[in-house]
Amino acid sequence: MDIKNGFPGSVGNTPLIRLNYFSELTGCEILGKAEFMNPGGSVKDRAALYIIQNAERSGELKPGGTVVEGTAGNTGIGLVHICNAKGYKCLIVIPNTQSEEKIQLLRTLGAEVKTVPAVPYKDPNNYVKVSERLAREMDNAVWANQFDNLANRHAHYDSTGPEIWSQTSGSVDIWVTSLGTGGTFAGVGLYLKEKKPNVISVAADPTGSGIYSFVKTGEPKAEGSSFTEGIGNSRITENMKGAPFDDAVQIQDSECLEVIYTLLHREGLFLGGSSGINVGAAVHLAKKYGPGKTIVTVLCDSGARYQSRLFNSEWLSTKGFSVPKF
Repeated sequence: MDIKNGFPGSVGNTPLIRLNYFSELTGCEILGKAEFMNPGGSVKDRAALYIIQNAERSGELKPGGTVVEGTAGNTGIGLVHICNAKGYKCLIVIPNTQSEEKIQLLRTLGAEVKTVPAVPYKDPNNYVKVSERLAREMDNAVWANQFDNLANRHAHYDSTGPEIWSQTSGSVDIWVTSLGTGGTFAGVGLYLKEKKPNVISVAADPTGSGIYSFVKTGEPKAEGSSFTEGIGNSRITENMKGAPFDDAVQIQDSECLEVIYTLLHREGLFLGGSSGINVGAAVHLAKKYGPGKTIVTVLCDSGARYQSRLFNSEWLSTKGFSVPKF
């Protein structure tokens, strides 16, 4: 019998999918880790589970307690699922710029949701800092602190990295993904480098984020903006420190949009903007390093979480884009 132990026991062990269209286009094996198939619908289920388990082990999170977090959505969704399964309450602080689908889903799942204006991290009213203050002011509450809590990257070092290594039989040549907290990039990158030091570990970055600049110049300077959600950062988090940054690729929104519609119409995969950044970067790397490479990236979450935006012609037109034709 192969039976998982509730929601927490169902997190991880996601398939690695060959992206046939992009693999044939480039002559490389472009493989996507299907993290949208986690039970909470995203890669962030892994970090959420490890953060809660770590807080339980330390004694910081006690029965009947509340988990508080500032999130662009997916980590909060993972947290509230696990809180429901374990009997905790959940308070989520989210920027009001995030998709209505994610905000409403958090409320439907039972989280208390506080929306705040989107302001830079240095501002005391930034959503991350608001969540920290709220957790401190509450009784029997813990702050998940996904950006600087190393349980985040440990989740990927312990699970995602070994899964990718096993699923590729160690043939992975290039690891590439976008960063928000940096947990996925760092955890997987550190694991793969231990197994195979010549694996190339590459950051994928949207415009408006400082990670590309950090890798290229040593300073996280952000320029422009992006319609992507939950990825990019203007600071180097604790989860990013010591991560293996071999290179970085910056992907424009126009290319991201083309990729997510290609994934839908050529691969049958309905995915969000971060997956578009990731797969777009994988294609760039395939062209840079040439045929025959095995490139692994992350398919982070479903396009259903952005349906009113990225898959809505009226919303796209307000950003100066149109729906790609197929």
